[in-house]
Amino acid sequence: MKTISRAYDSYAQARAAVDAVERAGVPSSDVSIVANKYVSAEYADVDDVNKTAAGAGIGGAVGAGAGLLAGLGMLAIPGLGPVVAAGWLASTAAVAAGGAAAGGIVGALADAGTDRDHAEVYSEAVRRGGTLVTARVPDGDAARIEAILAASSPIDPMARGAEYRAAGWKSFDPKAPPYRPSQAEIDRMRANWPG
Repeated sequence: MKTISRAYDSYAQARAAVDAVERAGVPSSDVSIVANKYVSAEYADVDDVNKTAAGAGIGGAVGAGAGLLAGLGMLAIPGLGPVVAAGWLASTAAVAAGGAAAGGIVGALADAGTDRDHAEVYSEAVRRGGTLVTARVPDGDAARIEAILAASSPIDPMARGAEYRAAGWKSFDPKAPPYRPSQAEIDRMRANWPG
């Protein structure tokens, strides 16, 4: 098995990537999504689901068979703050956040086979408002799934890391305050949301 991770600037891009990967035959149990709660176009819907689920946990809020995105839930990950998430990576990072494992989101990605530098950049991208999609696939399907994920225009972790470093960033800091957009940023994002 190979783990493929990509980060996207928008939740809409990541959602399209998840939908495409599932249509390509990757089971929901092998796909994960972690989105910054404050910029996820559907975070209000997740809040409502969580109120009715009352602690059902990630993936337990909505009936089975509807795909990964139907199981979105809220949790907090150190350095990311509140996130909208579903899938195995979110569960692993949540356990790590509780002290049962070391490394948090960066460690979970690196343990799954993501280059450590890319894991740092992907985690920082989520902290700054992006969305991470991760899929575990058989080695023989890796190139096909990578192409599917590329179709939704993920960030280039090398270029984004260089951009972050040029602005003074050194590495992902789980103790950094979570990103929370201003009301003006929220209004601008809502104006650009599809629908």
